[in-house]
Parts: sequence; structure tokens; C-alpha cells
Amino acid sequence: MEEHTAERVTMLEYVEQFAGILTASGMQRMAARVFTYILVDDGETYTAAEIAEGLSISLAAVSGAVRELLAAGLVFKTRRPSTRADVYRLNEEDIWGSIMLDRSGFLDRYRDTALIGIDTLPAGPGRDRLVQTAAFMEFIKVEMRLMHEHWNERRLELSAAYEARRRDAGASG
Repeated sequence: MEEHTAERVTMLEYVEQFAGILTASGMQRMAARVFTYILVDDGETYTAAEIAEGLSISLAAVSGAVRELLAAGLVFKTRRPSTRADVYRLNEEDIWGSIMLDRSGFLDRYRDTALIGIDTLPAGPGRDRLVQTAAFMEFIKVEMRLMHEHWNERRLELSAAYEARRRDAGASG
């Protein structure tokens, strides 16, 4: 096993810390580690072998993790130019907006499944809850689309303000 620099050890410790938050939120542990590694490492794209080496895990563990991340829309799979290697990447332009706010497919499935129940079940409290479920999913879909538009309008401004605060804090500290 290769020796890691102090900076690399610090980064890998942070990967475990951030992955712990994602795991506590319901993500599978290995998927959380792989996602966080791709998030915080400086590369733009990663092969499965690069992820496995970077995290000191097996290719099989990477395979299962990226399958989960792809299904959830948290990473994208592309090809590295002039090779046959699959590579994985984040949506660099809008990482968290795409993760947190682009959920219309899931919301549509919940709503559509609730609508099937509404059409299938007799009147009663269970059916009433499905009516509320369908209405809520439709409401959330509209609100999330509006929130994503608002986020896109403010993203660069808020990021620049955060960086300015960090610079100012560093200059005064």
C-alpha cells in the first residue's frame, strides 16, 4: 500500500466524515464514500480503478456503489475520449441543485402510483390519504422547479459571497 502525504490523509479522513453524514441520511456506506471522494478530490472524472485505488477498496465495491449513485442521479457515466474506459463525474456546474432539486422523476412516480390507488380503491380514509399524496407530490414538483430556478439565479452570487467571507476571515486571522 502506498504512503499517503499528510494532505492526502487529511482529505481521506474528511471523506469518511462527510460520508458518515450521508450514511446517517440513508445512503449506503460505500456509495457515500465513493460520492464524497468524487466530490472532494480534485479530479474531473474517475474510472472505477481510480476510485478503488483512491479509497483503497475493491473494484467490486466501486461497482456496487456507482450503480447506486447512477440510479439516484448523483453521478453521470461517460467515456474518456479516445479510450473505452467508463468514467464517472458529478454535475460540476450545479452539483447540489442537480442532486437536491432535480427530483421530478421520483415525484412523478410517487404521484402516478398514488393516482392508480385513487382510481382503484373505494372511497375512505386510505384513498383520501392517496389524494393528499398525489396533491403533495404535484405541489412539491412545482415548488422544487421554482426553487431550482431561484437557485440558478443566485448560485454564483452566493458562492462568490461565501468565498469573499472566507478570504476576509483568513486575512483578519
